[in-house]
Amino acid sequence: MSPAPDHTPFSSAFTGTGASTGVVVSHGFTGSPHAVRDWAQSLADAGYAVRMPLLPGHGTSWQDLARTRWQDWHAALDAAYLELADECGYVVVAGLSMGGALALRIAATRPVAGTVVVNPGLVIDDPRAPLAGILKFVLKSTPAIGNDILKPDTDEGAYPRTPVAAAHELNKLFKDTVRLLPRITAPVRVYRSSVDHVVSDKSIAALRRGLTHAPLEVIRLENSYHVATMDNDAPGIFRGTAEFIRSVTGGDNPGAAHASRKDTADD
Repeated sequence: MSPAPDHTPFSSAFTGTGASTGVVVSHGFTGSPHAVRDWAQSLADAGYAVRMPLLPGHGTSWQDLARTRWQDWHAALDAAYLELADECGYVVVAGLSMGGALALRIAATRPVAGTVVVNPGLVIDDPRAPLAGILKFVLKSTPAIGNDILKPDTDEGAYPRTPVAAAHELNKLFKDTVRLLPRITAPVRVYRSSVDHVVSDKSIAALRRGLTHAPLEVIRLENSYHVATMDNDAPGIFRGTAEFIRSVTGGDNPGAAHASRKDTADD
């Protein structure tokens, strides 16, 4: 059985060699750091400074999430970025699902060395999404979207219900992030599950259209569902993320890191 979910944030100092590098890691919507904890720990074990915050409204109750705005989630990840930027020469942003959208938004508004996202959400396919701003007054929650995991007996610890008010905020976050994608200039790597019951390929298509100034690499995952950071392909994601970080910070290609740095963009 999967261990009891651990919703606490995670932080580690830089212990590696060479240029100091930090990684900001974000969990997804209705989830918590539990779903990406092994990912963050693997990066800390590789010597990187890591910050993995608990986003507001998460890790408690879905009712708490219903009272938050997407700007609250972004601000928490942005604060983690700024903390690492003060102590590291390079910062890479990473995220799962909604955390992928937040990571991409940081990449569009802050100087980052690169971005790694796993099954990032940018489009909500549910036809009720445009009406969520009205529905939230008459429908408080809908069934859970968590635990889309192929690996048996694995629990991401997501909420048992999805608050409609928060889903409305999620839709606004996605739209705002898509608008900012052309500002991203640093390399982006996507890990994409071939079978994903939460995020459709419309999100990947939106990412491809929006990244007009950044290199994009999409790596397929054939043995995992949506929460791939807890699924069968997780070890490959962890190794590949460390490899990507080395490549964009000069560990494998000294010119790559310099080319990826840019001035902070205006919101």
